[in-house]
Amino acid sequence: MKIVYSDKHAGHDPQTFIVRGVKQRSAEQPERATRLLAAAREAGHEILPPKAFGSAPAATVHTPEYIDFLQIAAREWAKLPGAGPEVVPNVHPARAHASYPKALAGRAGWHQVDMACPIGPHTWEAALAATEVATTVADMVLGGERQAYALCRPPGHHAYADMAGGFCFLNNTAVAAQRLRSQHARVAVLDVDVHHGNGTQGIFYERDDVLTVSIHADPANYYPYFWGHAHEHGAGKGQGFNFNLPLPLGSADAPWLDAGDKALARIKEFQPTALVVALGLDASESDPLQGLKVTGAGFHAMAEKIARFGLPTVLVQEGGYLGDDLGRNLAHFLAGFEKGRA
Repeated sequence: MKIVYSDKHAGHDPQTFIVRGVKQRSAEQPERATRLLAAAREAGHEILPPKAFGSAPAATVHTPEYIDFLQIAAREWAKLPGAGPEVVPNVHPARAHASYPKALAGRAGWHQVDMACPIGPHTWEAALAATEVATTVADMVLGGERQAYALCRPPGHHAYADMAGGFCFLNNTAVAAQRLRSQHARVAVLDVDVHHGNGTQGIFYERDDVLTVSIHADPANYYPYFWGHAHEHGAGKGQGFNFNLPLPLGSADAPWLDAGDKALARIKEFQPTALVVALGLDASESDPLQGLKVTGAGFHAMAEKIARFGLPTVLVQEGGYLGDDLGRNLAHFLAGFEKGRA
């Protein structure tokens, strides 16, 4: 399988992550991508660089104000008296009847929904490169490739049109789906990350041309908490075009794969002509975030199911953290996908 990767991701090395009031280093570290890259190379996959697109693909799913904020945030933050090394807001408006602020601290609170998405000096460049990786893969599929894998970092599926959150800044999955829409009337997104793809859901929630489907740990007791529940079906024109499959914490292969069958059945009803898979490997039994208990065999089986569906497919890397099986699980998934296409 052809794999697109940029080493610009390494410029984003977040140090701030607040968990139960305790500051620690983020789980979203550069080593994630280098481990995945090593596993892909060892498995014999072809590694390619992304093409340069600038911010145009990101602008198809994100607001101008948000893109402007991400570009200037670190530079302007560093000018503030007593500022720390990363942009970490101390206020988060509910946005109910709120006005967009002028002050950078206020803009940070407006656009950064939680304390898992600090912005450092090179975060913008890394996030932008990730969208270029996703766009390059989408163009490869538009050009005739049956499937290709975008090794994106930082991840993106928690990013809304104008909000960062959950380690995510620009929504690579949404960028890929929107790119595919240039030639496909209907595109489906299947998110298998342990966390609900709330940003992707939000971007397409009122649209009927992109079906969003997510299999994830139940947000009643797991991030992102406020989104990802089974009753969320879309709104307006998008009513019925969002499908969530929350699973009890600790669910293993069998319920996860059963949810995969239900997800693919809903996608079949939608009759898309292209698919984006938001590939989170953090559903693993060895992932440090411990939401689900999926094995390497489970990842292989899920990939085989998806591949047998037969659609032109963009695989976009989302979560998956520094557990012992991270690289092996990617190898299992890609091998399963190739088996399903054989």
